[in-house]
Amino acid sequence: MGAVSDVPVQPSLRRMRRFGVRPSRELGQNFLVDSNILGVIERAAELAPEDVVLEIGGGLGVLTEHLAERVAHVHVVEIDERLREALHDATDPHENVSVHWGDAMTIDLAALAPAPTKVVANLPYGIAAGVTLRTIEELEGVRSWVAMAQREVGERLAASPGGGEYGTPSVLAQLACEVRVVRAIPRTVFHPVPNVDSVLVGLRRRERPADVPAMSPALRALVAGSFAHRRKTLVGSLALSGGAPERSREQVRDALRELGLPADVRAERLAPEEFRALAVALGL
Repeated sequence: MGAVSDVPVQPSLRRMRRFGVRPSRELGQNFLVDSNILGVIERAAELAPEDVVLEIGGGLGVLTEHLAERVAHVHVVEIDERLREALHDATDPHENVSVHWGDAMTIDLAALAPAPTKVVANLPYGIAAGVTLRTIEELEGVRSWVAMAQREVGERLAASPGGGEYGTPSVLAQLACEVRVVRAIPRTVFHPVPNVDSVLVGLRRRERPADVPAMSPALRALVAGSFAHRRKTLVGSLALSGGAPERSREQVRDALRELGLPADVRAERLAPEEFRALAVALGL
């Protein structure tokens, strides 16, 4: 009886012990060990029986199995082959789960079938911003995201113009989505306990009017180039970064004036839609 009582009740802790899993610092692994937070994620994601969910960073499967019991299908992407036994222990009982082994930054997400309609994840810290932006760009069928990420990333995605957190990820995310920080997440819900704070961040895709151009590579380059040299004016940063190819400094100044903006404005003063307007004014 004593041996049985020593087995952890919480699934992540139980699988860590059973399969000898040690979290990888290199992969930014902080496994969810407080199952109470699953209800918080479920409510924030507004899960429905018809949803097809993409989970990035399946880990030990505690979120995966929770999702599988509530939605039509779950695609879970995991890069760490050491977790194969533990993750399959969680997913094998559920016929509506597809496990994809690979890097979420390079795997062909558009090929997933059925196509995801929501992203719900405990995102690995190292790729949280990048993979969020990638799914926004490549998965047009995804209408909403609810993800745990380090606080800095969540606040950067939701940041308003003018602040130090506002930058390229803020603009690219907010051009496509409404973004908000849902709530803070205690460090103690993870093992190992991380050295940074986390938040639950929510995104909802905006309906784009027919006359508004879609996100283009030129627009992404313009935004990135505008913030590449933050101490410079937007004009100076674009000139140094090449973010507006074949456009002179004076052409950029004229375009800014056309939009009613100062010629010496810095990138952090422009709202997301003003970057789209600037790209149109420059003919990019």
